[in-house]
Amino acid sequence: MVVIIFGASHTGKTLLAQKILEKYKFNYLSIDHLKMGLIRSGNTNLTPEDDEKLTKYLWPIVREIIKTAIENGQNLTVEGCYIPFDWRKDFDKKYLENIKSFCLVMTENYIRNNFESIIENENAIEKRLFDFVDMEELVAENKLNLSLCKENGENVILIDNEYKAGIVL
Repeated sequence: MVVIIFGASHTGKTLLAQKILEKYKFNYLSIDHLKMGLIRSGNTNLTPEDDEKLTKYLWPIVREIIKTAIENGQNLTVEGCYIPFDWRKDFDKKYLENIKSFCLVMTENYIRNNFESIIENENAIEKRLFDFVDMEELVAENKLNLSLCKENGENVILIDNEYKAGIVL
């Protein structure tokens, strides 16, 4: 089985992937690691700020990694921001039967009431280089993501009152 975890920055995607690793022993692929490897190696001229272009560049690679894991009967969690909301169109039924996806979305209320905690925990699993986070941009991105998830029939983990990193597979 492949588990796909996506959503806005700072929603806890990597933390959830780490919890799945600990509970179910699924390895995980951080798309951020793939991104930085390609950037640092000089295999792309894109930068970490090129979000839209990075999705178009990285998704075909990630998509084929997912297919390979399924074809080999391997469990894998893939997490990151660079997953298009219409990702399902890229897979036949035989693949889709082996994929579970979860989009993490924070409510405006949660962000406003917990912004300091969100920032304090941004390095819980991976150490980030300086990453300025604007509360209003985070609110807007999560609202947009919720809308896109609903539009595409995605499973949403709505973070409203308390963040609990965990799912049942």
